Amino acid sequence: MPSDARAFSLAALLVAGCTQQPASQEPAAANDAVTTPAPAPAPADNGTAPPVGTPGTAGGLPDDRTPLEEPQGPIDPASAEGAGQVVQLYGGLLEQRKFAEARRLWGDNGGASGMTETQFAAAFDKYDVIHSEVGKPFGLEGAAGSSYISVPFRLFGTLKQGGEFNLVGPLVLRRVNDVPGSSDAQRRWHIDQSGVKPRP
Repeated sequence: MPSDARAFSLAALLVAGCTQQPASQEPAAANDAVTTPAPAPAPADNGTAPPVGTPGTAGGLPDDRTPLEEPQGPIDPASAEGAGQVVQLYGGLLEQRKFAEARRLWGDNGGASGMTETQFAAAFDKYDVIHSEVGKPFGLEGAAGSSYISVPFRLFGTLKQGGEFNLVGPLVLRRVNDVPGSSDAQRRWHIDQSGVKPRP
């Protein structure tokens, strides 16, 4: 994707995320840590539906009944789990408002975001409280010496001007395969594209 298109896509996403939601559509509660979604709860006996934002419901991550298992040892940074860890770190840095560090997780040391460090920070500064959820990586594929994988991602919370926001979609990560001449940095997963969009 050309850098101009990436910049427009990410800027449009962040502007669209400012829409207020009705108070009845509260996102699922989350603690301050980055969480891996649990399977969607079954509806209560009285017929009530799970809260908005629950995996498998409108505004939530996909209903993944087989979430990532807890690692039993070191994670291979080139694996799908390694890509998931990058997105968990990204969400955690956004929650902590460490926007410059979060931007550096994009390819080209942040350049793939399509924004300067100042623009990136300004785009997220409108959010008062930020929470994130990360789903199980999927769709690993290779092309022209690189590997790509998608990771479901959700950002939600409150806006400084009042109201709530809920952004859901995949982040596409890329890494250069172990080819001669590639650097350690190129062989690590980096965010390449964002399909995260506002959800009701």
